[in-house]
Order: sequence, then structure tokens, then C-alpha cells
Amino acid sequence: MSSTVERVILAGFSGHGIFFMGNVLAEAGMRAGKNVSLVPSYSSEPKGGLINCALLMSEKEIASPMITVPDTVIAMNRTSVNKFNQKIKGGGMLMYNSSLIDRQEFRDDIRLVEIPATEIAADLGEQKAANMVMAGAYAKFSKLVTVEEIENSIRYLLKDENKEVIELNIEAVKKGYDYVEEKKYMFGRYVHSVFRV
Repeated sequence: MSSTVERVILAGFSGHGIFFMGNVLAEAGMRAGKNVSLVPSYSSEPKGGLINCALLMSEKEIASPMITVPDTVIAMNRTSVNKFNQKIKGGGMLMYNSSLIDRQEFRDDIRLVEIPATEIAADLGEQKAANMVMAGAYAKFSKLVTVEEIENSIRYLLKDENKEVIELNIEAVKKGYDYVEEKKYMFGRYVHSVFRV
């Protein structure tokens, strides 16, 4: 992952908290003093369609907020993997919610990071916090934002919520970060297989 720019697609169904995850990471980027753009995209389906956010964080000025070749895709469901897997740049990363997506055959030129986000969130008592588990996991790889900046972003964005909601989301971030650290994904090799839709 570049030390100057990170291009991230976050994708899932409505209800997966994609937009909130995007807002949290974007706020973290701004708190880190980075240039940030966040572009949401809605499905044309009236209910339950695929939604995604294009998040760009950069040390330099951003010429265009559009992302055609992401460095990273964070996928909450299989449909998201199907749609965005082939767009990831060579050497990029696919981080997916392995609680909802069975292990598949993936490309041989990307890093695969499996996070059982829904399962981890359920252990905390709230499956909807799976998005924050993924945000915490991403922080372990990011060179532009830290887990502390993500936690402070949650406190800011949820300042009108009760303390229990805020602490639950922060704990989910910590669990995602710790999961990656324990698995030592930072030092793993790329997964050598080819994804078939």
C-alpha cells in the first residue's frame, strides 16, 4: 500500500453500514491531515441493493475523486467481491467478511485478507458492528491513518449517541485490528489462486 495515496472501495448491501464505515475512515484521514474524498454510490434497486463508497486519501492534492483501479476493496458480501475483485490493482488487497463469504478461488496477484467480521461483532453483542471490525482491520494495513484516529472519528461522528453505542463501535475497531495483528497478515504472502465468478 502506498505511503502517499490509498484508493479504497467499500462495498456491501444496505444494512452493512458501508456509508458509516466510509465516513469514519474519511474523518480519520482528515484528522491525520490528509486530503480526502468520499463518493457514495447507490444501487438502482429500491431495497437491499449493492452500495459502495469510493474513498481516496492522499498526501497530495486530489485531482479526481473517482477510483477505477482501487488499491484495496473491502467487501462485506459475495456480490461485492464479484463486482470489484477484478478491478483491484496488481499487488493490491481484497479484504472480505469471511463470516458471509465462503472461501473462493482468487486472483494470484493480490493480497487476500479474510476477516470473520460478523462473527467478531456478534461476540460483542451487535452484528451490525461488523463494519467497524473491518475498519479496524484496515487500519493495520493503512500507512495514512491509525487505529487511534479511527477511534477518535467514531467519538466525533457518534457524539450524540449514548456512551454504550460509542464504546461498542470502538471495541469492534480494536477487535478487527487485533485480529489482523494476531494472524500476522502484514507479513503474509499473496494468495496464489484465481477467482472465478
